[in-house]
Amino acid sequence: MASKLKGDEAMHDCRYSALMTDLYELTMLAGYLEQGMVEKTAVFDLFFRKNPFRGGYAVFAGLETALRYLQQLQFSDADLAYLQSLGDFKPAFLDYLRQFRFRARVTAPPEGTVVFANEPIVTVEGHLAEAQLVETALLNILNFQTLVATKAARITTAAGPGTVVEFGLRRAHGPDGGLSEARAAFIGGARSTSNTWAGQVFGIPVKGTHAHSWVMAFDDELAAFRAYAGVFPDQCILLVDTYDTLKSGLPHAIAVARELRESGHELVGIRLDSGDLAYLSKEARRMLDEAGFPQVRILASNELDETVIQSVRNEGGCIDIYGVGTRLATCAGEGGGALGGVYKLVRFDQQPRLKVTSDITKATLPDRKQLLRATYPDGSFCMDIIAREKEHPAIGQAVFDPTNPSRQTHIPEGVCLTDLRRDVMAEGHILMDFPSLDELADRCAEQLRRLPKGTLRLTNPHIYKVTMSQGMHRLRTRLMQDALAVP
Repeated sequence: MASKLKGDEAMHDCRYSALMTDLYELTMLAGYLEQGMVEKTAVFDLFFRKNPFRGGYAVFAGLETALRYLQQLQFSDADLAYLQSLGDFKPAFLDYLRQFRFRARVTAPPEGTVVFANEPIVTVEGHLAEAQLVETALLNILNFQTLVATKAARITTAAGPGTVVEFGLRRAHGPDGGLSEARAAFIGGARSTSNTWAGQVFGIPVKGTHAHSWVMAFDDELAAFRAYAGVFPDQCILLVDTYDTLKSGLPHAIAVARELRESGHELVGIRLDSGDLAYLSKEARRMLDEAGFPQVRILASNELDETVIQSVRNEGGCIDIYGVGTRLATCAGEGGGALGGVYKLVRFDQQPRLKVTSDITKATLPDRKQLLRATYPDGSFCMDIIAREKEHPAIGQAVFDPTNPSRQTHIPEGVCLTDLRRDVMAEGHILMDFPSLDELADRCAEQLRRLPKGTLRLTNPHIYKVTMSQGMHRLRTRLMQDALAVP
């Protein structure tokens, strides 16, 4: 289990600069300063328009990392010297940045919460300059960790009773990506990692075996297995597919298992890293059981993801542990690769704002909001309702699809409405105690169990209802009509 270290703090302090932003954020700030606009109030919503992987949900992750970034955000002398060297910014703007601190209000759900497309996940409210500047960094942090946590949740769901180990460091998008990915994967359900740096920083349990090169470095496979067992007699997992899995690797592993038992130890497991994993795992299970080693666990790796794991299980595979690397670290798969999170202005200078477009699916929802979740008495989730800040939607009231307002449904009888979000930062101070990664992973697992039947399907999942309230519908309709009426 992960211990609660100062992981995100250590991770952040060694990596994040105030210059982790797109240049246009700074040019806009410079323009706002000259126009006397930097202290006008603004509200931005962070959300995504499509559930990743063509799935039925996403798992929110990255909040602690993001809040620690915001708390210490300031421009160093080196940062300002670099900006000055660009020749684009006036001394008055650089002086403004020297004093810059983030003092805005941030509203968000807890990490590990299941969220959906078109919902306001994170809201930032403060002076225009501070709320604008952090757009790029927040999207970078939250898009990636939410995407990885979602991928991990899909993989662990597919694995059923099997255990998932995160093996993705060597294929991750750089050292930073490898560390963030290990954290988010743990929240999504991968309860251990091969990444020893993530183990140190976050307290995530670390796991590993040996590579094919270990076997090839010895004169023969049996000698290699015996040597490894001699060094690690109580943590021995043997990679059995260097030469021939069933004719060589398994028989030699069984021989070493007998020798370990005679000396008072037990072989922990064997690893399969190639071939037909369903067939090989069934044969390996049979051979191990017949030899008297039913406790030896079978670990599989090699380009695994949720689809492959589901296929192996459907074919009766006997795998206990899944080592998932490349396709988790890179979030590969249809509808994956990146979470399309966006950051949109929804209120400015005390007035609601709306992005109007001919495509209704891209029209934003204006103003401050609540994100209400309707829950049945048994705890299962019914629908989400995006409502205005002080609105109180009533049971039985009509609610509307934000991407197609002609579609409507009603809030059913017997549900309880709860706001998923709360203030997590104000005036530069974090307002919450950060849970351990174990608690976040437990929350994610509990949230997944409460989803409607079919939402977890890997293909053609049930579409969870995300709706907007009557008050939000009226406001957006009025603002759209006003905007379109302007010549």
